[in-house]
Amino acid sequence: MRRRIAPALLLPFALLLAACTATSSADDSGGAGSNTDGKGDLTLRVGDQKGNDEAVLRAAGELDDLPYKIRWSTFTSGPPILEAVSAKAVDIGGVGNTPPVFAAAANSNIKVVAAKHGTADGETILAKKGSPLKKVADLKGKSVAVAQGSSAHYQLVASLAKAGLSIKDVKVTFLQPADALAAFTRDRVDAWAIWDPYTSQAVRSADARILTTGQGVVNGLNFQVANPSSLDDKKKAKAIGDYLKRLRRAQDWVYKHPDAWAKLWAKETGLPYEVALDSVKRTNGTRVYVAVDKDAIASEQKIADTFAKLKLIPRRFDFADYVDTRFNAGLPPSSTAPRSYGKG
Repeated sequence: MRRRIAPALLLPFALLLAACTATSSADDSGGAGSNTDGKGDLTLRVGDQKGNDEAVLRAAGELDDLPYKIRWSTFTSGPPILEAVSAKAVDIGGVGNTPPVFAAAANSNIKVVAAKHGTADGETILAKKGSPLKKVADLKGKSVAVAQGSSAHYQLVASLAKAGLSIKDVKVTFLQPADALAAFTRDRVDAWAIWDPYTSQAVRSADARILTTGQGVVNGLNFQVANPSSLDDKKKAKAIGDYLKRLRRAQDWVYKHPDAWAKLWAKETGLPYEVALDSVKRTNGTRVYVAVDKDAIASEQKIADTFAKLKLIPRRFDFADYVDTRFNAGLPPSSTAPRSYGKG
């Protein structure tokens, strides 16, 4: 099935496969590459996904004057990054809002140390342009593709609840994004719960339209997660603090230079420039670093409790036990509104 879809459509999806999923296969455990930046005796080992933190830091010039070394390891998704963090293979890594819930439920050795808040416009449920589906309530009895345990999975559950439905009212087909794209394109499913840049790609190239977004139902957060032993090392903790400040400045650069970042991001990931720019303006460029405060913790606790109730994680736990707030100083609250383009 996958070979019959246009190669130009599949390549970018493959590069970004499972960016926010909470499950991983044997071939996406990641860790490929060991590019190193900076100088000095201290080395900070960073887990990253293609086109994410390393790319934006480099584009913004934030890797030009590092007083320590960063050794980059590239992974295809958040879960293996957290596995590496827990195993002390990397010191810190960036992930979406759901992988830390699954990692914490497995009692992994992790601490959330930073958060960034963006719009949930890229978290969507898609339908075909010619589909009779007009609102979420119309999904009753219909088939929906979603990556199990992903941010999109939570968004689907929450969107259905808002419409007075439960996950049992729809026929859920658990598929990773590339397979979901193929199923959606060939009308094997009625709808697809997914995130950006897949949303932007599908709207432009897969005859898709947005049935609903995650606005009002998901928290729009992404996280930086570190190993506790790295945080206990004073020199590494200082480097982590500096690294987080650089990420914050780089994110500000993205907001101020959306076109430049979209061109670089497209080159890095293989996304068409138009799709990259759509995603930057819809989601990627809207993000702002915020404190991991009580509101952020409470919103993650809600996700954890939801998945525990659905028995998708093995236990209920307190998300606050997996948070380190020492880097919150000077950051706005997590309730700070994301930035936007073309709205003043």
